[in-house]
Amino acid sequence: MRVVIAIFDEFTALDAVGPYEVLRLLPGAEVVFAAVRTGPVRTDSRALAITADAAFPDIDRCDVLVVPGGRGSREFLADPDMIAWLRGVHATTTWTASVCTGSLVLAAAGLLEGLPAATHWSAAAELEALGAVYTAERVVFHDKVVTAAGVSAGIDMALALAARLTDRTTAEAIQLAIEYDPQPPFDAGSPAKAPQAAKDLLEAGLRR
Repeated sequence: MRVVIAIFDEFTALDAVGPYEVLRLLPGAEVVFAAVRTGPVRTDSRALAITADAAFPDIDRCDVLVVPGGRGSREFLADPDMIAWLRGVHATTTWTASVCTGSLVLAAAGLLEGLPAATHWSAAAELEALGAVYTAERVVFHDKVVTAAGVSAGIDMALALAARLTDRTTAEAIQLAIEYDPQPPFDAGSPAKAPQAAKDLLEAGLRR
């Protein structure tokens, strides 16, 4: 099973690494990070880089394609060559997935037209402008496309995907292996639950 995670300059690290930690544990999985060119690709913090071992033109098919989000996703969706590559590979996949604003890229490629889809809550209007229908659900499946909400939701998406690719017991074993047992110290993970002071601080300078 070949899993390709597409990365690009200024992607969000956890969008890619969260699904990687889950999907790499699937029986027989080979995970490849791919980018415009091989070599290190910087995340949106600029403090971290992940090495792409393959260039997009080297990848013409895979079983699972994962597109993370981040500031750089806007450049990805505006690049006709990258969109053409994504469409071509999508035609070969069993599943095509996105995390956070990676769904904007899928929408730009025409894969979410008129469909409910998840993204980071702050990008809801952008997603709808590209033809999808934003939903606040954490993970959304439709046909062979799955979209996840912001950043940490990529782990949930990957576990749900693992169950569909194998079975529930395998997905549960992976969850146990990575000790994914969320017990957050605060209940502020969505706009509906976050206190106003947290929203104000985010607006003032912490926006992604």
